[in-house]
Amino acid sequence: MHEPKPSPAARPAPTAETGPAAPAISRNRMILLFAVMLTTAAGNTAMQSVMPAIGTSLGVNDVWISLAYSWSALLWVICAPIWARRSDQRGRKAMMALGLVGFIVSMGLCGLILWFGLLGWLSALWTLLIFAAARSLYGGFGSAAPPAVQAYVASRTPRAQRTQALSLIASSFGLGTVIGPALAPLLVFPGLGLTGPFAAFTLLGIATLVALRIYLPNDEPQFAARGTAYDAPYGSGGSSRQQHETAEEDDPDESGAQEVCADDQRDVPDPAANGAPAKRLGWWEPRLRPWVIAGLLGGHAQAMVLGISGFLVLDRLGLRETPALATGPIGIVLMSGAIATLLAQWGLIPRLNLGPRAAVLSGAVLAAAGTILFGAAQELHGIALGYSIASLGFGLFRPGFNAGASLAVSRREQGEASGVVASATGAAFVVAPAIGVWLYGHSDWLAFAVIVALCAAVVAIGWRSLTADEVMTTERAS
Repeated sequence: MHEPKPSPAARPAPTAETGPAAPAISRNRMILLFAVMLTTAAGNTAMQSVMPAIGTSLGVNDVWISLAYSWSALLWVICAPIWARRSDQRGRKAMMALGLVGFIVSMGLCGLILWFGLLGWLSALWTLLIFAAARSLYGGFGSAAPPAVQAYVASRTPRAQRTQALSLIASSFGLGTVIGPALAPLLVFPGLGLTGPFAAFTLLGIATLVALRIYLPNDEPQFAARGTAYDAPYGSGGSSRQQHETAEEDDPDESGAQEVCADDQRDVPDPAANGAPAKRLGWWEPRLRPWVIAGLLGGHAQAMVLGISGFLVLDRLGLRETPALATGPIGIVLMSGAIATLLAQWGLIPRLNLGPRAAVLSGAVLAAAGTILFGAAQELHGIALGYSIASLGFGLFRPGFNAGASLAVSRREQGEASGVVASATGAAFVVAPAIGVWLYGHSDWLAFAVIVALCAAVVAIGWRSLTADEVMTTERAS
């Protein structure tokens, strides 16, 4: 007969005598979270590096290729907050798994449909329509994973360390955007042609899903036990909550996670799930509003640059007549930008100890400068350099926005905040890429002038309305 284990409420908070608390998230768990984000990012950027060539091969106007992503992006905006709320109720792991399933099914179907279109079995119109429908599966279900990963990290990380922790998670997207374009030209297999990357990343997504299901402990909240096991330390009394703040911040270590009865192999419930449910937060929640406005403006600028990049390479290098040869140069440009993003997130933010406000404002300035160079370049080196500087700026801006929104709310509201962040990020990709490509088709400089103006608006509005970093990173009861 198993001896009953003490509830988390009975565990003493770390003291000077017992030593420092265990790390917020163990290395093995962080690797799994990193892999979830990296896989989806690599798959999506590999797709982005071949889609301009596929569109040109199908004889489709550039704008329609960009619009094929819009329905998926709109679904992302709608569904991300819903999945974020469910992650508070059903656990982060379940939502991560759902997001990976959406990615796998969408990537596999998109590759199959485009393969049929390139073979001439489907007309260009039907190929794009069915591709857009299959891509919408990623927007509808793939949107479950990023909010769950962000909330998992945010709810287990002290406030002063949260910008760096979320920057690390954001950098998994950055690393994925390096790997995706780098591998895309190598994955153009005989027989599959330009759809080879779709098949390869479908298989990688399956492998990641299997690893997640096996190695990340379940964290589904046990509602029936919540009221009794967590009533004392996580009650509504202010002094009680202050007293156990450290215990809430620290995720149980691996040994603690294994101290569960054999018939209930679950991780300790997420701290965000304890006590009364968090209230629903919207884009215009006063604490989040300045960050959402900055995120929308900067996100639209970033989406427009990304939407234009592949087609600009085709035009400036004269590859419209031989689109299959464009995969390599487009991959180089996207990979250069991704490396710059990693430099920002792995190097500049931790080394300079940038807070959310500083990261957002400095990132917008750099992004504007890089966009000007990117728009003026006429050869591959200049294009890659300009895109890299812009990506360096956006690499500072994005984690600053994520961390600022996270720090603006309490720990219990992290699931809601991560849903707002994910939906605001997705909103930028509903029509902005198509608008950018449409403007670029009419006038190069008009498109780039709009992007620079959006970055300038981030600086102007953010300078006045974003909370100072010293205030945001101060520990407080949450």
